[in-house]
Amino acid sequence: VENKEVTKLEEETILAPIKGEVKPIEESSDAAFASGALGKGVAIQPAENEFRAPASGEVTVLFETGHAVSIHTESGADVIVHIGLDTVNLKGQFFITHVKQGDTVKAGDLLITADIEQIKAAGYDVITPVIVCNVSDFPDMACHPGKTVKAMDEIITL
Repeated sequence: VENKEVTKLEEETILAPIKGEVKPIEESSDAAFASGALGKGVAIQPAENEFRAPASGEVTVLFETGHAVSIHTESGADVIVHIGLDTVNLKGQFFITHVKQGDTVKAGDLLITADIEQIKAAGYDVITPVIVCNVSDFPDMACHPGKTVKAMDEIITL
């Protein structure tokens, strides 16, 4: 009989999917993210166009519009990277996906390319929430806002 229990790693870090300024999620102008209703994490003001996997795991959700992706990490965290606010309304314009739902990715793999300047020109806030949805599984989770990061710098410790 195979044991299906999830083994948790001692600690996992969630990495910045993109270069930019890390802000507390509470500063997001989107109430669902700011209130923590969707999970706990940070928001990044992106300074480039290539969004990378913040951890190794499986792509569990990839919106057709390319504006958001969820990864189930090796330690069992469900991490969402949501590029911009209300960007679902762009219906995929300015987004190119490089993975598909069900793919296994390694931290740093290219997930999505988004034309940040075009998204801003279309009137959208490009702040990018990076949140852990199943935060109750990680009671010691710590976020690290208030700094400028490059892609693959640590932003959340589980």
